[in-house]
Amino acid sequence: MLKALFLDMDETLCDTPGANDQAKQLMAQEIEMLYGAVLNGQDFAEAYVTGIYREWTDSQRARYMPIIEQQNEEAFRVQLIRDLLAERAVDNISDETAQALQDKFDNDRIEAFDFYPGIKEWLAEARKLFTLVVITNGPEFSQIPKLERVNMTSHVDHVIIGGQEPEEKPYPSIFNKALKLANCEAHETIHVGDSLASDIAGAHNSGITSVWIQHQRPLDAELGIDPHHCIMHPSEIPALIRRLHES
Repeated sequence: MLKALFLDMDETLCDTPGANDQAKQLMAQEIEMLYGAVLNGQDFAEAYVTGIYREWTDSQRARYMPIIEQQNEEAFRVQLIRDLLAERAVDNISDETAQALQDKFDNDRIEAFDFYPGIKEWLAEARKLFTLVVITNGPEFSQIPKLERVNMTSHVDHVIIGGQEPEEKPYPSIFNKALKLANCEAHETIHVGDSLASDIAGAHNSGITSVWIQHQRPLDAELGIDPHHCIMHPSEIPALIRRLHES
């Protein structure tokens, strides 16, 4: 019997790419207004988002991890802006300007952040049948404002932020915490997420049935991870969960 649903947030319940795109567009416009004579704003904004998602080179990892560990996520992101500008021949940027660019991106992204259409209504329906637990990876700095923006705690029963835990997805410890919160066993649970490496592998590591949201991506055979169920878009979550619940 299905008792609980574990749900990823970004690209599962919420349209994070859409919010990122809006913030990138506005950052590109701001950069071109300030420095358009010497750099391309879109290129800068793309590099910034790649950086905050920690798609780093080895040298970037060596530079930025100590900043995150010794200071915080925001200090890293401000330094990232300074570095990206310096790489594009914009030197001697003030602390105030770098901070303002960072603040603008965060504010623009949060303003655009929302559930995918129909998901909020489905959560209200699903909560009558299941215990709902959101398990989201990422630092508090970025995840808490997003959770607050959509008032997530009013739509689900529990929220677990990976950045507040000893280990993030795909480690079993975070799923075990969710199982305890939901007061259920692994076989009574489904986990829905968009990341094969984090969500699907993590569910399988804990004996939990997995639902992978493909977002038009092919299954990566090299990872060797085979989801139990696949859907293309979050809009398909309600129908699949209803079918699995009735079967």
